Amino acid sequence: MGMKEIAAAMKRTEDVLRRKPSMGLHGAHLPTDMPVELGGTGDQVSPGWLFRAGVASCAATSIAMHAAASGIELTVLEVRASSRTDTRGILGMEGEDGRAVDAVPREMHLHVRIAARGVAPERLRELVQKARSCAPVGRAVEEALPVNIHVDAEAA
Repeated sequence: MGMKEIAAAMKRTEDVLRRKPSMGLHGAHLPTDMPVELGGTGDQVSPGWLFRAGVASCAATSIAMHAAASGIELTVLEVRASSRTDTRGILGMEGEDGRAVDAVPREMHLHVRIAARGVAPERLRELVQKARSCAPVGRAVEEALPVNIHVDAEAA
């Protein structure tokens, strides 16, 4: 899909959402697994892999949308996400100090490779920063989104 088509689709979506905001709510199901080292079969992607892929793909989508809305035709757009997590936290282990090791990733990095003919690198950096502020998955991580849990537990 080209820049003009993306910009036109964004405009149509904005028009629909102005009339009916509930149309913007959606969800999906996707099977996951853990690596063999953590007791899984390794046949599916891990939740951590999906998490990083979600952050990266949401950033890429937001960047592409903002580029299209700004009339910038990207020739290159790649986004890679990486994070560091102490596996002891996933296993509920204690650290050397006797306290539980936190399972939360300690750091996350996004590496964006972007190019557009006739657009200065600084303008592309500004575009990425603006798009980043509108990417809901990344923003949820940055703002430490509270997760409300509802459990339906049944006796088997």
